Amino acid sequence: MNELNKKLLNYFLIGIFSVIPIVIVLQIILFVKELVSDLFRVVYAFSDNYLYTGIVFAVSFVLLVYIGRTIVQKGRSLVISVFDAIIGRIPFLNTIYRVLKKVINMLSAHEQTMAKEVVYVEYPKEGIWVPAYVTNRYENKYILFIPTSPNPTSGFTVIVDKSKLIKSAMDIEEATSFIVSVGVDFNKASEAINLP
Repeated sequence: MNELNKKLLNYFLIGIFSVIPIVIVLQIILFVKELVSDLFRVVYAFSDNYLYTGIVFAVSFVLLVYIGRTIVQKGRSLVISVFDAIIGRIPFLNTIYRVLKKVINMLSAHEQTMAKEVVYVEYPKEGIWVPAYVTNRYENKYILFIPTSPNPTSGFTVIVDKSKLIKSAMDIEEATSFIVSVGVDFNKASEAINLP
């Protein structure tokens, strides 16, 4: 009977871990659906007309596509620049906006500079290596964000000398997948073997 309980518990845990990614994706879909539904209700409540609401959503879609296209082609958009100038004049909000924008730019696909660089650093002590994102650098000092598993949005920001780092061949998506999967999704085994 004890062996049967162990097998049932094992199967149960395997089932839970296999369903967790599906549940998370469904939660994200439901969150986006609620967000869009709330926005639709606000616009519809203002106009009380489906035609007007549809026009507002169509114009919004076209505007967002135009902004995205302009950013890809020219590197910036006039609409975003005007909004930046307005927010830049509001105390406190300008700091939050500036920091959020830098973080989003760091993680977005169109930002191809050092934010895409992944390195290994000994943390929290010597002999223990963790992947980290390079967020900035000044001469031979690197500013790193060391994410924690399984939530890569929480972690530590540290300043490390370049001599203490080992460059990784992982891109930011592979490093994030490694962190979220708590090491299960790691296709750079040769890197791990070669760490001192």
